[in-house]
Amino acid sequence: MAAVHPVAVKLDAEVHARMRELAKAQNRTPHYLMREAIAQYVEREEKREAFRQEALTAWASYQTTGLHVSHAEADDWLTRLEAGQDVEPPECHS
Repeated sequence: MAAVHPVAVKLDAEVHARMRELAKAQNRTPHYLMREAIAQYVEREEKREAFRQEALTAWASYQTTGLHVSHAEADDWLTRLEAGQDVEPPECHS
C-alpha cells in the first residue's frame, strides 16, 4: 500500500455541509469523497498539462520547420473519417 500523508483542507461551511449530505446519500464518508475528488482533479489536470505541453512542442516545431496541414486538408480528412473511411492523415507540407 502506498504511503498516506494526512493533509488538512479548510472548507467553507456550505461546501462542508454539501459534502456531508452527498457522502450520506452515497453511503460513503466525506473523507472518501474528498480523496476521490482530489485524485480525479489531479488526473484531469495532468492530462490537460500534457496536452498543453504537446501543443507548445507542436508550435515550436511549426515555427522551426513551417510544416503544416491546411484547414481544408484537415477538414476533408476529418469528414472522411466521420463517414467511416479508414484514411491516413494528410501529409504535412511547407
